[in-house]
Amino acid sequence: MKRCLAVAGAAVLLLSGCGAQEEPEQAAAGPVTIDYWLWDTAQQPQYQACADAFHKANPQYTVKITQYGWDDYWNTLTTAFVSGTAPDVFVGHLSRYPELAAQGQILPLDEYVTKDKVDLSIYQDGLADLWVAKDGKRYGLPKDFDTVAVIYNTDLLKKAGIKPEEMAELSWNPQDGGTYEKVIARLTVDKNGKRGDEPGFDKKNVATYGLGLNGSGAGFGQTEWSMYAMSNGWQYGDKNPWPTTFNYADPKFKETIKWFTSLIDKGYMPTMDIVSSGVGQIDAYGAGKYAMVTEGSWNTKTYWNLKGVKSALAPTPIGPTGKRASLFNGLADNISATSDNPDAAWAWVKFLGSPACQEDIVAKEAIVFPAIKTATVKAEQAFKDAGIDVKPFTMHVEQGTTHLAPIAEHWADITATMTETMDAIFSFKADVNSLDQANATVNGLFG
Repeated sequence: MKRCLAVAGAAVLLLSGCGAQEEPEQAAAGPVTIDYWLWDTAQQPQYQACADAFHKANPQYTVKITQYGWDDYWNTLTTAFVSGTAPDVFVGHLSRYPELAAQGQILPLDEYVTKDKVDLSIYQDGLADLWVAKDGKRYGLPKDFDTVAVIYNTDLLKKAGIKPEEMAELSWNPQDGGTYEKVIARLTVDKNGKRGDEPGFDKKNVATYGLGLNGSGAGFGQTEWSMYAMSNGWQYGDKNPWPTTFNYADPKFKETIKWFTSLIDKGYMPTMDIVSSGVGQIDAYGAGKYAMVTEGSWNTKTYWNLKGVKSALAPTPIGPTGKRASLFNGLADNISATSDNPDAAWAWVKFLGSPACQEDIVAKEAIVFPAIKTATVKAEQAFKDAGIDVKPFTMHVEQGTTHLAPIAEHWADITATMTETMDAIFSFKADVNSLDQANATVNGLFG
């Protein structure tokens, strides 16, 4: 990780929270240590650099960073809130903060924003608004945004006889998969050297899958199936943010998932047993087990750092709507309502949302796209300097093909229901019609 402004059916999403670098805070009564949690190990060094710069400007504050993996992060955070040991500040997610806000576990920032005259216009248009909950209060300042694209192994593409320019114009449909499925089939190779589009291909003994898989996607599917479903005309709910009904039983969603899981049945994509074997998507791709993957922009540098693999980016395929699609997701920093040092926590959150962190430090690392407009431009240049053309990610913002990640109440319960259902569908223990009951269960959460 681990993916806004909704306009005319498209959502442009960015996160941020603060203006130009502020003057050092007035000295506290004594030194204060601010506990800060995040989940992305790739981003930890850049935020440690921000913490060092923050301490230099504010010697009375020291930031202690703790990193957990995605699943452990949220489980540990939940336990910490129950036990009263939550960190002062932690990286929040659009799908998670509504529940935390409703439970009073995170601190509204409105008074701080007003008092310090934080300039929210420096962020990508509409991004800061996403962190205003149903109660009308603001709970975060945007830190970055992300979209989805295809990452492929250039050597395997060449061996398959596919030209890079073909990858830029692929299309898909739920009937036969379109040119996108043809490429996936061509890139798939069994252990006897037969390709997925050749007679004699053995789908039970595959050496390289044309398309990798990270999981079933539960009810979110950011890097798994969201780009296909949305380019097929589907939306998560009746509105976003704050939907009151979800559309997991929609025929457009069902046919999308039926097509997508058919890639597993055909041997073009790994089974759930392989996916859950303990070898992650990035490592499998690095080992040549996957010819291409659909990934979030936050993981780009990690793929480029894989030894012995040369990669390139391609946009998500054009769908039946005639457009591409990508979720537009992003992060912000939240302050625990139980923090013993809320003023110190705010000082850190404000710094994280400032050009001093996002533009002067984060952008130069070419890991994520910072939320501040000027920092985003610098990040694009940093990626380019590293030999990575990120156009397949940024084109969604430029062309208006982004869709807002779902911001909803009851997301933990929605995830539990949809994880069980989607895992069963992807494992062929249930068919797509099981989505009817799952959707009814989800909508029952909203009365």
